[in-house]
Amino acid sequence: MLIIPLLRKDPGSAENERWAERPAAQIEAFYRTRFSANVARLRDIRLWEDYYRETAVEMRKSAPFDRVILIGHGGYDGPILNGHIVASALTVEGAQAKATRIAEAQPGLEETVTISYDVGQNRDFSRFMESRWNRLSKKDPAEIRKILLNSERRLQPLDLACMERQCPAEAFVSLPDDSDREIKRAACESVCRNPLFLWRSSDEIAPERFRTFVRSLSSLTAQDGLIVLGMCNPGSDVPERESPWDVGGALVHSNLASGPHQTYVHLLAAAAARTVAGPIGKTSAEDVVRRITGFEERRPQRNLRIVAPATRCSP
Repeated sequence: MLIIPLLRKDPGSAENERWAERPAAQIEAFYRTRFSANVARLRDIRLWEDYYRETAVEMRKSAPFDRVILIGHGGYDGPILNGHIVASALTVEGAQAKATRIAEAQPGLEETVTISYDVGQNRDFSRFMESRWNRLSKKDPAEIRKILLNSERRLQPLDLACMERQCPAEAFVSLPDDSDREIKRAACESVCRNPLFLWRSSDEIAPERFRTFVRSLSSLTAQDGLIVLGMCNPGSDVPERESPWDVGGALVHSNLASGPHQTYVHLLAAAAARTVAGPIGKTSAEDVVRRITGFEERRPQRNLRIVAPATRCSP
């Protein structure tokens, strides 16, 4: 058995990133006690680089595992780790500059952030970007945007005549509390400050990165083995939307592994040619332990989807 706790905490939460290690230890003890199984557990997996490095070591040491169990955060597009920076660059062509950051938190799904600006519009902002981009690009996109907006407020003055028109003093009198007044003021400032940069963010499918992940799991798991995704929603039906990016499930909606597929569990089973199990809906650390032990002891349960690949196909 191979157990892989994925160490990541949701941004803005107070949880400990190592929360996944507790259910991993309980599951390890269960397999050792109940089946006298040989169990390996990976340590300190925070980025997908860590995962590939440590699983490569396991593949050299051991035959394929009967069970490969990943425990951590997840969603419609599979397991989530901290965003690994795939590419980062700041380029200037003529008067136009473009900073680009591409990161991967879920295998095969890249988040691209692009910041465009005119290098001559505000020289202080241009110097700020040139000196800080290498450090900024390593941060979470929400934090990058917050820092850039604070820099814009500091370096780009407000149009005071516009503020008087948009936010005269009497416009705040009827607002009930300070929070409402701050929201109103921020809205006015967004209209009355000439922006220094244009922000774009999008998610894009990276097929070869998905195939790399699939090859890794296939190599780790015996032909008749089982991959278990102990995280929220890999077994959930992905809502049909005009734009699947709004709800996740971009990989599931794609043509990967002869898709689209019903769930991420279906996608991974088809791509890896292995049986895959994952929860339907949200799950907790306790749920992960209960589901895995219940499955191994053949106890009936709900909200666990198990998919065997009907036919093998190329990922």
